[in-house]
Amino acid sequence: MNKQPKIATPGALVAIGGAEDKTSEAVILRRVMSHAPPDCKTVGVITTASSVPDEVFSGYDSVFKRLGATEIHDIRIRDRADAEAAEHVETVGRCGAIFISGGDQMRLTSILGGSKVLEAIRRRREQGAVVAGTSAGAACMSSTMIYGGQANDSLRKGAVRMSAGLSFAEGVIIDSHFLERGRFSRLMEVGATNPEYIGVGIGEDAAIRFVNSHTIEAFGPGHVVIVDSSQITGCNVFDLNDGEAVSVQNVIMHALVDGYGYSIAERRVLAPGEIWPNGSEKHVENT
Repeated sequence: MNKQPKIATPGALVAIGGAEDKTSEAVILRRVMSHAPPDCKTVGVITTASSVPDEVFSGYDSVFKRLGATEIHDIRIRDRADAEAAEHVETVGRCGAIFISGGDQMRLTSILGGSKVLEAIRRRREQGAVVAGTSAGAACMSSTMIYGGQANDSLRKGAVRMSAGLSFAEGVIIDSHFLERGRFSRLMEVGATNPEYIGVGIGEDAAIRFVNSHTIEAFGPGHVVIVDSSQITGCNVFDLNDGEAVSVQNVIMHALVDGYGYSIAERRVLAPGEIWPNGSEKHVENT
């Protein structure tokens, strides 16, 4: 009898809110490394979003070495030609962890979008590699992303600028540096115009892991804020001109810390212990 080919389990997808600790316990980056396949601890760092790639790569090179990476590759993609280069595609294919740094998410999507390197990243994750991004590298993971808008006055029609992301995750809009830069109003404005999306505001030194397509888990020392606009009872945005103040009622928010999760499908918080290690949700029956 012929043996059936082994089907790889897709690798983890991790979004980090930015400013993650690299010098002491490095809790979040240590967790990223723990999701790399046991037989492949090679890390590829993509600094496309950054204007100072040498400095950014140096910081991650140091911490990933300390966390047990066997090799760390500087996947230096600065333009569309780089994103099509066979050498970068080949390097991605050898990595067990692919890390996308912060910077400008519009630069990131305009260079990587539709490229051979992006295809290689998706393919490598399907084979079991972990894909992680911080700050801009996290914001770009959804199919629709925020790329601009003032944090202190975003509840005005059109104040938040949005564009297509890299579509690693569906049904969410991710915002980074969330508490530290006061970005609550950005996700409220997004929810007023796109209530089908769950807003995920990730604070600094905090992260989420997509357990599956409809469940996320918070981890790290910081906070993750969920903004659920699916049950809004009123909104004036359709009556406004650009720049006018938005009113929205019955927005639901949750603050998650390490170990808590959220079911996108059921629109509910998952307490510690409700997410099993294999990624399924543990539904607790009433007694």
